[in-house]
Amino acid sequence: MRPTGKLHLGNLVGALQNWIKLQDQYESFHFVADWHMLTTGYDNTVDLHQDTWEMVADWLACGLDPKKATFFVQSRLPEHAELHLLFSMITPLGWLERVPTYKEQLANIKDHDINTYGFLGYPLLQAADILMYKANAVPVGEDQVPHVELTREVARRFNLLFGKVHGAGMAKLEGKTFQEQSAQGKAEMIHRGLASVDGIFPEPESLLTSAPRLPGIDGRKMSKSYGNAIFLTDPPDVVSKKLATMVTDPARKRRTDPGNPDICPVFDLHKIFSSQETIDRVNRECRTAEIGCLDCKKLAAGHLNAFLASIQERRKPYEQNPRKVWDVLEEGTAKARAVAQTTMAEVRAAVRLT
Repeated sequence: MRPTGKLHLGNLVGALQNWIKLQDQYESFHFVADWHMLTTGYDNTVDLHQDTWEMVADWLACGLDPKKATFFVQSRLPEHAELHLLFSMITPLGWLERVPTYKEQLANIKDHDINTYGFLGYPLLQAADILMYKANAVPVGEDQVPHVELTREVARRFNLLFGKVHGAGMAKLEGKTFQEQSAQGKAEMIHRGLASVDGIFPEPESLLTSAPRLPGIDGRKMSKSYGNAIFLTDPPDVVSKKLATMVTDPARKRRTDPGNPDICPVFDLHKIFSSQETIDRVNRECRTAEIGCLDCKKLAAGHLNAFLASIQERRKPYEQNPRKVWDVLEEGTAKARAVAQTTMAEVRAAVRLT
């Protein structure tokens, strides 16, 4: 996750709740993607240190457990940069230029220049982040699936170029031995069973996660950049004040007008944070105008503040002793470094850089 400071409900529902479940099912690595932050935010690093602390404190408060998963800081591991560099030597430029998010952000981000190699190459840095730990699965939303597919292609290409070949002694394809083939030809020989390769890297799968729609107070997707977010650290009066301004069913102009909760952003919050009894009540009484929008918002605020209270309580020890967050990151970074160094020793030997 990029360190952008305190997290909001969208971060919790869209990523953290899923990560918390996965830490009991997998050996998980979670890292502060500070190099990735630089791909679009290179011109403003003043708050990077504090933003890192705030984000990781929220991870811990939400229930990510450093005893179950490894937390680390990307920029503290130069092995990631080295693997990214080696991957950049073998990755065709067209593979990066066709990544959908590259084109979309290039078209949409207008407030500062992102026509840089760092921005073009960040999916390749992601590939290094993933393959460094020989990940079998990467939890992503649908928009990030092309990044995992690029990672699979990079792993496949690296393995073909530098993996150990078996069974290709006399086998030929179109008169060429395995070593004489292009990467495509080598892949064809493997596909036909004429040769096999023991590669260093697995080809990870996308672990698709579905997250419920979580609107911000203006009805758009909740985002810090939109200024429409409810933060995990917001006190009860702030949450109530934000919810009081939240958009509702636009057709419901008067208190006596019946509403449609299916198109109301406040009801989306109810479905995630309220009790089933409250959800059923709002769903019924909104349609008959028995409950007004203001009362509906007060109900949502009550349930949401009760939910956030436990997170904020778990955050207090870290606020009282900020060093605890850095200790978690230092310990996890040391653990990740041991894995990264082992992987890079294999990589250097395969590329014959030893």
